[in-house]
Amino acid sequence: MSEKMVPVLIAGKWRESKSVGSFQADNPSLGEPLPEKYPISSREEMQEAVQASSEAAMVLRTMSGEKIAEFLEAFASGIEQRSSEFVEMAHAETGLAKAPRLKDVELPRTTDQLRQAAAAARQGSWRRPIRDEAKKLYSFFAPIGPVVVMGPNNFPYAFNSAAGGDFAAAIAAHNPVIAKANTAHPGTTKLFAEVALEALKKTGLPPATVQLIYRVPSEIGFELVSHPLLGATGFTGSKNAGLKLKDAADRAGKPIYLEMSSVNPVVVLDGALRERGDAIAGEFFASCTLGAGQFCTNPGFVVVPDTEAGKKFVHAATQQFAAGTPGVLLGKSGREALTAAVGILQKNGAKVLCGGKAMPGPAYRFANTLLQVSGEEFLKHPHELQTEAFGPVSLLVMSRDTQQTVAILSHLEGNLTGTIYSDTSGKDDAEYNAIEPHLRYRVGRLLNDKMPTGVAVSPAMNHGGPYPATGHPGFTAVGIPTSIQRFVALHSYDNVRPERLPEALRS
Repeated sequence: MSEKMVPVLIAGKWRESKSVGSFQADNPSLGEPLPEKYPISSREEMQEAVQASSEAAMVLRTMSGEKIAEFLEAFASGIEQRSSEFVEMAHAETGLAKAPRLKDVELPRTTDQLRQAAAAARQGSWRRPIRDEAKKLYSFFAPIGPVVVMGPNNFPYAFNSAAGGDFAAAIAAHNPVIAKANTAHPGTTKLFAEVALEALKKTGLPPATVQLIYRVPSEIGFELVSHPLLGATGFTGSKNAGLKLKDAADRAGKPIYLEMSSVNPVVVLDGALRERGDAIAGEFFASCTLGAGQFCTNPGFVVVPDTEAGKKFVHAATQQFAAGTPGVLLGKSGREALTAAVGILQKNGAKVLCGGKAMPGPAYRFANTLLQVSGEEFLKHPHELQTEAFGPVSLLVMSRDTQQTVAILSHLEGNLTGTIYSDTSGKDDAEYNAIEPHLRYRVGRLLNDKMPTGVAVSPAMNHGGPYPATGHPGFTAVGIPTSIQRFVALHSYDNVRPERLPEALRS
């Protein structure tokens, strides 16, 4: 008798999976597996999902923006009606606090994203129509086709493959979504898919507009992102996995949008430290340890002046990191990855000021950790000393002067964010002006005098950046309508009869 597993959602129906294996999620607070068994889908099941999604795409492309908006709004309302279930499930799977993190912050952000996507779908400005009457040429942006969404482990709602930002952007552009759940929170993703299916039925969209599989073998994942019927993929996760998927998609000529790795450099100028060093140390500690440091915009690389004020800052920050209680990590693999990352930093000259090791006990925890290295030592090993430690860990790089700070920044890889703290009266302006250009081209979002962990859901937000933060610097994963542009294709019409033009291009 085969083992009982959670069903998959294919072509509008919950059904037993055609699986090639199973897995269980962990409760990271207890350090033990949760009871539900989830299927690992086969090649046949993947192909069935893509085929159903392709058929749904043919219907969605001609549906009105109003109908798409109705679905997204019904989905958001349905999530809110079952909010207590979502909070309990995500807490069990991730160890994240029920309140305020899950209930009061991330869930409202997720429904807000869906409603912003609904407004964009209804308005249709993402299409950007152009009419050249003299030449009888017309163009606009149209759906790209089925979109695979692969979400990360650290945001069970806001970046969930069946409800998060990539999902909302793809749906707003009239594309069906195949959600590949993150194996850290499959139960949470199933809840989203349940609510989505009810909203699809209520609003009359094709039942295969949203489908769910939980996991596939690596080789099937590569086939999925390169499938001839696929439009594009949105991926958030590790650089190692992202680049392998990118290679497969690129070889097939399929767009894939990746968010992968970022140490988010923070440059603290001497005048700022002399003015408010203790306050900045407190902001740094709060930002770096928020959510056990498991944010893609975590400040993991801080350039500090090697001055008296800089040394006081290091001392204050070290005291706070050492005294703070480490949070629960999302999984055992995260703890192992942190141990490996800290080891690489130490091997290349970084000295541990506090922490540096996994914590005992059944819960998955890693000590709040600060490391320090001189500017000279960093310049000897710039690649290795930019190793991302995804957790409550940061590297302090002590710079002797502005010239060395510029040299340090010139060796940085692409990042999501870059921050400069300076004196509020303008005493650091000359130094700011010298270093800002070297930071600006290496980050997607430049901040002044605030830590980078907050990512506002705003049309002006850029949650992207140069490689290896993402696979392409021209796109954002947050900020509607701009984020929608990842999942569209430019369609042009030449001398097409007016009555045959799409509605958005007619007079």
